[in-house]
Amino acid sequence: MSLPAETRRPLRIAFVGGGQTSWIGGMHRRAAELDGLWQVVGGVFSSKADRSREAAIAMGLDASRGYPDVATMLAVERSRADGIDAVAVMGPNDTHYPAVAAALDAGLDVMLDKPVSTTAAEARDLAARSRANDQIVAVTHAFSAYPMTRHARHLIATGAIGSVRMLQVEYIQNGTAIPVQPDAMTDRDRWRFDAGRSGLALVFSAIGCHAQHLACSVAGLTVAAVSADAGAIVPNREVIDTMLANLRFTGGARGQFLVTQAAAGGENDIRLRIYGERGLIEWSHQNASYLRLQLEGGGTHLIGRSDPGLPAEILGLARTPRGHPEGMLEAFANIYRETALAITARRADRPITDTTFPTIHDGVHSMAFVEACLASSANQGVWTNLS
Repeated sequence: MSLPAETRRPLRIAFVGGGQTSWIGGMHRRAAELDGLWQVVGGVFSSKADRSREAAIAMGLDASRGYPDVATMLAVERSRADGIDAVAVMGPNDTHYPAVAAALDAGLDVMLDKPVSTTAAEARDLAARSRANDQIVAVTHAFSAYPMTRHARHLIATGAIGSVRMLQVEYIQNGTAIPVQPDAMTDRDRWRFDAGRSGLALVFSAIGCHAQHLACSVAGLTVAAVSADAGAIVPNREVIDTMLANLRFTGGARGQFLVTQAAAGGENDIRLRIYGERGLIEWSHQNASYLRLQLEGGGTHLIGRSDPGLPAEILGLARTPRGHPEGMLEAFANIYRETALAITARRADRPITDTTFPTIHDGVHSMAFVEACLASSANQGVWTNLS
């Protein structure tokens, strides 16, 4: 892919969270720098000043750019000739809203890990701030940036299966299947299992928002109302580890949503099935490089990443020849690349032509969705409209 001349200098980015032992931090760092469009230069890598500085040194960064807090980082970076262009936020869930708000107020664009906030009101506020100054808040819902989920979106948008009538999405995981005793908890366990810090529902903040966004993004639909059941299937657990919901979409389609982190033996199993008036599109994370298209009376088609005849924008998402595996890292990198190109286009006063990457506006819908699910569940599953 040829890049505009103004992208030759990598955009400088600082992290909030994502220290040297953080799995998601490593994913963000590698994805950001995969295409040479971003350079990680510093961050607030820990809530403890000494650990943040140590993390910067361990990553090969200037020790002075391992900051003790967000306010200090923004102030110092603003004064530097080589100051940052953006902030990537991936700390504990309750830190997302204040860090993003501060970055936007400082005039910076943002890469944001899920969940975007802990309430829908916070998400709406971030969306309003980003609109006010024409800033970008991209959300790293990577499952929606795999070549085959993007192609599924393309097929549905171009009428391959006709109008969507029904949708099923599930995300089954074993991450919290075994109870964690208080004396065995890590720092990460403590904030995750603290309902005040992990968000409205632990399972939704961790994986459910990915499933909801994937379904809505691919189908091109928004959820209008839900009938939900949310709770814990692990005994004596206070946080929500499982959520099920029947869905009504704008336009009349129906759907089913199932997410759990408490399924012993589950292994990050994501499945999406979308039924239209003429056929079915199906994608599974277990076989992410392929998409099944089954048309009524027209046979079954297995579409592979890099197949001849795919649209150029889909082929451009694939990074290795057919037969070599691609996955989460490359999907993350697709979002980082698309966001970098959008930022440089805006700075050059050119139209932003690629708007397929997830943004804070998707996050607003996600937070309205989970609030409606929890309200419905608390009221015995009554149908509840999204705010």
